[in-house]
Amino acid sequence: MDYLLQLAASPTAWVALATLIVMEIVLGIDNLIFISILTNKLPLHNRQRARRIGIGMALILRLGLLSTIAFIVQLTNPVIEILGHAFSWKDMILIAGGLFLLWKATTEIHHSMDPAPEDPKSATSTVTLGFAAAIGQILMLDMVFSIDSIITAVGMTEHLPIMVIAVVVSVLVMLLAADPLAKFINDNPTVVMLALGFLIMIGMTLIAEGFGAHVPKGYVYAAMAFSAAIEVLNMMSRRSRQKRVATEV
Repeated sequence: MDYLLQLAASPTAWVALATLIVMEIVLGIDNLIFISILTNKLPLHNRQRARRIGIGMALILRLGLLSTIAFIVQLTNPVIEILGHAFSWKDMILIAGGLFLLWKATTEIHHSMDPAPEDPKSATSTVTLGFAAAIGQILMLDMVFSIDSIITAVGMTEHLPIMVIAVVVSVLVMLLAADPLAKFINDNPTVVMLALGFLIMIGMTLIAEGFGAHVPKGYVYAAMAFSAAIEVLNMMSRRSRQKRVATEV
């Protein structure tokens, strides 16, 4: 109890908490984009439930990993060497997660360009399998993003209460933003392609980091912000043209 009171009275602890919350929210954007795109492929009545399950699993994984900080720190220790390059468990997890993101984003782009006709006879089995597959894929990426998130938290502060608060706050923000973001992506088809492009970039970044090439997150998010700004201008331009055509008619 005295430890918590001393922590609460420390200005440095509050600064660390604020900084870590912002970092965790930013790191959660990748996770949230993936969840939004994936759940939008499900039937309408299952989407919100799948999003909540996915974000809930992200919270459980993050808190579970926080309880094993000693183990998480060891994930950065080299365990295998290939062609003179040492790989840790973290590196291999990042590479696997990056490859999965590349595969998933490329597959979704292919389906968007050449959608397969739906077979009415197998609609029921498709819905069930689709929901289970979506949860499984969300769980896999939750694990990758959770490990990255917790290792970042461990690197920024040594106080477990600060880590726990930052993780809980960031996941609550994800929960609040999930439905509006998914609706926005669903209502604007061109945004889907942009978001899939983001996932490809994030996948490449994860693979690069797994091979030891540090990619500053600021560059990645600056590119995402610039692309999103251009897309907003395109959307405004399309709406202006639609209004002009409607007025002329």
